[in-house]
Amino acid sequence: MTGTFARLLDFLSRDSRRLLYLILLLVIGYALISVFVFLLPTETVDVWFTHRVQRYQSPWLDAFMTGVSWFATVIGGLITVGVTSVTFLLLGRRRVALFAIATLLVVPIVSVVKRLFGRARPTEDLVRVIRVFHNQSFPSGHVVFYTVFFGFLAFVMYRSKQYPLWVRRLIGWSCIALILLVPLSRMYLGAHWFTDVSAGFLLGLVLLIGLVKWYGRGSKVVV
Repeated sequence: MTGTFARLLDFLSRDSRRLLYLILLLVIGYALISVFVFLLPTETVDVWFTHRVQRYQSPWLDAFMTGVSWFATVIGGLITVGVTSVTFLLLGRRRVALFAIATLLVVPIVSVVKRLFGRARPTEDLVRVIRVFHNQSFPSGHVVFYTVFFGFLAFVMYRSKQYPLWVRRLIGWSCIALILLVPLSRMYLGAHWFTDVSAGFLLGLVLLIGLVKWYGRGSKVVV
């Protein structure tokens, strides 16, 4: 799956027409979710999805879901990006290190979008809220960051043939697992609604495609 995902990104970054079609499709999907959020009350769909995700609860699951979300906390994000960048610098992959740092640009982008929508976070009268957040809810910044950062890292692993196959697969699969788990984590913790994480994933894909395209323009050889 991780190889298919990376190959798809690689292929799209080289085919401008298909890339444009995909971006338009993602933007349309994001727009439709945005209209849905504006026009319909939260209880219609979002509460139902959160109740399904929160159906099974336990202390160990609370800890696991909190751990899944850790990589996009302020401290977790800085450590994750910092360690990744330093590692690639030590491996002589300066350009990859710089692009790993560039993924932090999603933070101000998401912040602006959140302010435009101004949607409130889930509340305890509707769902179980493990940790209360006071900033806006739409879209999920965690999901956007995970999709961009870990998606880019999976792409780099696919292209980095000089590393052992087991290392590339381990990192690639771990990245894909985190991208898939973080939406569930955010709903389980009561931090976001289903529409928040769905929109975050679509926005993250658009930004990831842009990052991969930008990365590919620098040189024909991955460095």
